[in-house]
Amino acid sequence: MQRLQGKVALISGGARGMGAAHARAIVREGGSVVVGDVLDTEGKELCDELGNGTRFAFLDVRLEEDWAAAVELATATFGKLDVLVNNAGICSTGSLFDYSLDDWNRIIGINLTGQFLGMKASVAHLIAAAPSSIINISSTQGIEGIAALHGYTASKFGVRGLTKSAALELAGWNVRVNTICPGTIATPMNEGLDVSGFNPMNRKADPQEVSSLVVYLAGDESSFITGTEIVVDGGELAGHGPLVSN
Repeated sequence: MQRLQGKVALISGGARGMGAAHARAIVREGGSVVVGDVLDTEGKELCDELGNGTRFAFLDVRLEEDWAAAVELATATFGKLDVLVNNAGICSTGSLFDYSLDDWNRIIGINLTGQFLGMKASVAHLIAAAPSSIINISSTQGIEGIAALHGYTASKFGVRGLTKSAALELAGWNVRVNTICPGTIATPMNEGLDVSGFNPMNRKADPQEVSSLVVYLAGDESSFITGTEIVVDGGELAGHGPLVSN
């Protein structure tokens, strides 16, 4: 039997990269998916590829009305909502001297407020469909900092905290809330990034290596896992290499 047979998922940032990989994996395991994104062409092409078990919703995660419409599309089309994958995110860099307030507000709005709004829009339906699952995508930069990545790091640390508070609130309704913290993944956002020596495996992860965990957390196999973060990073956060004497 397919592991997500009958499950209905809404994925933000689902048109390409990790989000598209998650959509493919969920459909492959028998689930239905609403792909939410601002990338209309890519999102619709993905849904055409995956077939009748998918729908596209234009979704700017900063807008409550877009979230409401995406949730309504899921429940009206497929009858319920079992899984929310808060995947949409951006990355921007800049020193404290030149990182503007607009830069800060944009990344916090998409990476953190967007996840809050997704949970807020979905929670009543997830409770009605319980046991259900919320999967928030953070990052290894939600656990450690990188210089000049201030907005990204702050937003991803915030996702971990938001996950924990939501998990505590929703446990009594059998809605689980967990965070995935990927390292460097081979997506359009990381194209051209040199990760040699950045993790002991000396490579980027294939998005499917994260999607396998999404499938696990979306399904009933992970029924006693909530309020935690799971790292998928090729050993990046495990520690440092050996000290070398001069």
